Amino acid sequence: MDHVIIVESPAKAKTLKKFLGAKYNVKASMGHIRDLPKKTIGIDVKNDFKPQYEISPDKKKIVKELSALVHKIPNTTVWLATDEDREGESIAWHLVHALGLEKSHTKRIAFHEITKNAVLKALENPRDLDLNLVHAQQARRVLDRLVGYKLSPLLWSKVRSGLSAGRVQSAAVRLVVEREREVEAFKPKEYWKITTDLKVKKGEFTAELEQVKGKKADVGGKKEADAILDDLQKAEYKIGKIEQKLALREPPPPFITSTLQQEASRKLGFSVKQTMLIAQQLYEGVEHGREHAGLITYMRTDSYNLAAEFLRDAPKVIEKLYGKGYSLPKPRFFTKKVRGAQEAHEAIRPTDLNKTPKDLKPHLEPQQYKLYKLIWKRTVACQMPTAQLDTTTVDVMADGDYKLVAKGQVIRNAGFMKVYVEGTDNPEEALSEKEMLLPEMKEGEACELLKINPEQKFTQPPPRYTEASLVKKLESEGIGRPSTYAPIISTVIQRGYVEKKTDKKLYPMEIGMIVNDFLVEHFPDIVDYKFTAHFEEKLDDIAEGEEKWQPVIREFYGPFEKLIAEKQKSVKKSDVIAEKTDEVCEKCGAPMMVKFGRNGKFLSCSNFPKCKNAKPMKADQEKEAELQKKFADEKCDKCGAPMVVKKGRFGEFLACSAYPQCKTTRPLAHSLNVKCPKCGRDVVEKRTKRGKVFYGCAGYPDCDFATWHKPVEESCPVCGGLQVQIKKNLLKCEKCGKETEQDS
Repeated sequence: MDHVIIVESPAKAKTLKKFLGAKYNVKASMGHIRDLPKKTIGIDVKNDFKPQYEISPDKKKIVKELSALVHKIPNTTVWLATDEDREGESIAWHLVHALGLEKSHTKRIAFHEITKNAVLKALENPRDLDLNLVHAQQARRVLDRLVGYKLSPLLWSKVRSGLSAGRVQSAAVRLVVEREREVEAFKPKEYWKITTDLKVKKGEFTAELEQVKGKKADVGGKKEADAILDDLQKAEYKIGKIEQKLALREPPPPFITSTLQQEASRKLGFSVKQTMLIAQQLYEGVEHGREHAGLITYMRTDSYNLAAEFLRDAPKVIEKLYGKGYSLPKPRFFTKKVRGAQEAHEAIRPTDLNKTPKDLKPHLEPQQYKLYKLIWKRTVACQMPTAQLDTTTVDVMADGDYKLVAKGQVIRNAGFMKVYVEGTDNPEEALSEKEMLLPEMKEGEACELLKINPEQKFTQPPPRYTEASLVKKLESEGIGRPSTYAPIISTVIQRGYVEKKTDKKLYPMEIGMIVNDFLVEHFPDIVDYKFTAHFEEKLDDIAEGEEKWQPVIREFYGPFEKLIAEKQKSVKKSDVIAEKTDEVCEKCGAPMMVKFGRNGKFLSCSNFPKCKNAKPMKADQEKEAELQKKFADEKCDKCGAPMVVKKGRFGEFLACSAYPQCKTTRPLAHSLNVKCPKCGRDVVEKRTKRGKVFYGCAGYPDCDFATWHKPVEESCPVCGGLQVQIKKNLLKCEKCGKETEQDS
């Protein structure tokens, strides 16, 4: 065999093998095979920032096997079929160097979808490696390594050991921190929303107060509201102006990486990382029937382009499924006028629209099916007609002083809305889009007041970011690119700078706020949104061959290195994390200070290191005392000694009092007032070693019941089984699988 194709993953290799046959030996590199060393900076800053790559320890065996394969038969042709982006190009380039491949026997192929036609076409049209893409990826890797390896030690010495900083991740943390401070500083303002239920000859409807004596209704307090309510109760109502018009609604464009991540979060409750993992599976190939092929095009893209062949076939599928009135005579095109958008790529779409979600459901995992269905519907919708809606606005006059407004909306021609309606991050927007049919009425017609509905409200602070809205913000600020959104969010959560709570919102951790404030004060460029976006533009210049990568790094590194050295001398650790208190050390009489350690804030004697007295914060002491009392009867399973409450990285836990002779520990079990469906004992909240919350039986190891979703007290209405919260307002029975919506 004299043809070897190298791809990144075994799944991709399996798909290619299915339709290329025995002529090609398809092997996987298992991702990157070379990288910068882990224990040293690996960049020769004095030699034009030359990277010092090495084969990753866990890839040495793979490299050895691949090298033996490609050199076994003289003149073997090696086809590098890694993904069609900067990272994929870099993997191919590293393979050339690690395997010692000769240019005359090496071909680079790339395809946007893993289907037989696409792969065969790529084999017919090989190209050379695009070194501009390689250099752009190398510049990103080198700059991020320089920032991390130079800035992290400074954080260790000035804040706390074990911390790290990254160029893009630090900007993301800053967004979350600044939003949290906006929430904290927000002062709610009272206002009243007043609606009335009215009746005319042909039916009933609801109208909202809009104007008071010709001015916009701004009802700020109960006293003002009561006066208006009194007037409205006595008033006579009649229909004023009725305005009817046709509203057109255009379909959203096909998915790109960022919009897929946002919509999968809104509609499916998927995290950004989860969305990309499932999309990768759909792209690389799934067995369905007798066929094994990729189901969607490449999922890391910022282009709205759709292939001409796809656009030609789409109307046939739409007419077959929905009728001729739902297809377009000409394709609809979308453009994304953003610098660096990969217009040579395609949007995320099904590789074959004829493969409907219904047809594929038996062959897909539940999450794969949900994401494929979302992508399929969005793609079909973008090639369907504009929706037509009849909108009606009715003015209702109450004694001349008050104007109320009723709005109705009726779909005249559903168009794309027959298949798909885009989600929204604002619940009120979603409610306002519900169809509301108004009864037939005439101008001047009298109305009967049925009921007044006063509702006290308060202005709300800006919402905390979700993963989806953070991706949207990162994209709008020009921070990161399609391949980086998921790693950015995963990294800041893994580092403990940001926490995603059960409400799916992102909250800054205390250490995240301290590190952010330190960087904002001393390294404003690193966390400046414009700087981060500017560097992304520079990477685009390098990728397009308009700039060399070394000068871009040199321009940044010189001033950055000098600033690091200056801050190492001028900034004191006590200025960053120590706070004075009124509390006095009981051992030496010196003032106690608030410091920050691995497990959060604690009190430390200001006379350290002469006096090493340290203790928890007052609030922590009170909480610890309560927990000690609550778990006073707990005994060690191994030695029988009393268990005591300790605090660690992920909160409180129980530890054997006989430590260090006995090192037994176990997590605190917080009961949920829910009984285990297997044995009837309490279900409690637990944590994994990495701090991830899950729920399990208090009787473990005698009972092994466990779930990642939070159980609720309400039993399943169908079988009486235990229900868990799988997403907001949606429960699922662990026994029969029944899904039940909750009232908001």
